[in-house]
Amino acid sequence: MSSTAVRPAPTISAPLDLFDIDRLLDEDERDIAGTVRKFVDTRLKPNVEQWFESATLPRELAKEFGELGVLGMHLQGYGCAGTSAVSYGLACMELEAGDSGFRSFVSVQGSLSMFSIYAYGSEEQKNEWLPKLAAGEAIGCFGLTEPDFGSNPAGMRTRARRDGTGENADWLLNGTKMWITNGNLADVATIWAQTDDGSGGIRGFLVPTNTPGFTANEIHRKLSLRASVTSELVLDNVRLPASAQLPHAEGLSAPLSCLNEARFGIVFGALGAARDSLETTIAYTQSREVFDRPLSSYQLTQEKLANMTLELGKGVLLALHLGRIKDADGVRPEQVSLGKLNNVREAINIARECRTLLGGSGITLEYSPLRHANNLESVLTYEGTSEMHMLAIGKALTGHAAFR
Repeated sequence: MSSTAVRPAPTISAPLDLFDIDRLLDEDERDIAGTVRKFVDTRLKPNVEQWFESATLPRELAKEFGELGVLGMHLQGYGCAGTSAVSYGLACMELEAGDSGFRSFVSVQGSLSMFSIYAYGSEEQKNEWLPKLAAGEAIGCFGLTEPDFGSNPAGMRTRARRDGTGENADWLLNGTKMWITNGNLADVATIWAQTDDGSGGIRGFLVPTNTPGFTANEIHRKLSLRASVTSELVLDNVRLPASAQLPHAEGLSAPLSCLNEARFGIVFGALGAARDSLETTIAYTQSREVFDRPLSSYQLTQEKLANMTLELGKGVLLALHLGRIKDADGVRPEQVSLGKLNNVREAINIARECRTLLGGSGITLEYSPLRHANNLESVLTYEGTSEMHMLAIGKALTGHAAFR
């Protein structure tokens, strides 16, 4: 008779240990995640309660993110780190374990502002802006959404018209953009506008924020993403040289491709908020006594913890799978919709459930789950609402665009 050796059960120090996630990562990926986690734990988490309560995000964090190497980290050249998509995703997960505001800053800088220049800009534009943005010496924002046009950006009212004749004529931009992350911090804004130059269609422009006629108005009294700067951008006869146009961006597909880059980071990032909520709650239930026993010893508590751990782990496995596809062949937009829809939906459910286990303590900033849940309300909406991602999946399944 032969006996089969049974591997000893490992010590579980975190919920994702049950999934042996580290087995699915290479050494570089583990090192990047560990480096970002250490920065979040030592620099960001000790201050996030204050920043969230005062609704501020210090500008100096941009240079610190640049030194960390996370700004445009998945882009090649121009001072960017050139990491894999999976490594970028893992960095987003660690940043959002601190706060969605941190991951939002990095997403907008790298996957919207920098990616729009990287994918659609001229060499002159890339050399002028990308090294400074990668280092955090400059901050970028991305103006697509308008007060009346979120899910339907094709209806935008912002207009760009030529002032003069010939291909070197200036552009004049007029319009308003809304819900713009980093708007009041930004040195350069990627603005999307309808054009009237004869070719028609939507084009992108790089607008230095000190250009006359450009105004950023910070949005206050937010209940979500408070450790993040959100703005309204107003363009009143903003005059730009012909060289400000992104030469390779034509039509709505250009800004939508940028949004797909940012959504990919959210697929990972939202799980960071869920993981931090769950780890915080497990620790609390171990120390909190109810009827002379630890709260963690009750069956109802363990059922909640088990279900949340299962959904968290499934979400991470989905994110890693999509990341491997992105690194290998390129991930399709509807696949990113699968990840964004599932992982944000499960993350907000986990954060809310964790709050219930914290009882009254859960409504204070001393514990992270309600802060994460509030932030995830915004994440649930931006870069495509859950409803729009459902319809994107529905279109892929049926061939019918229900939102048209």
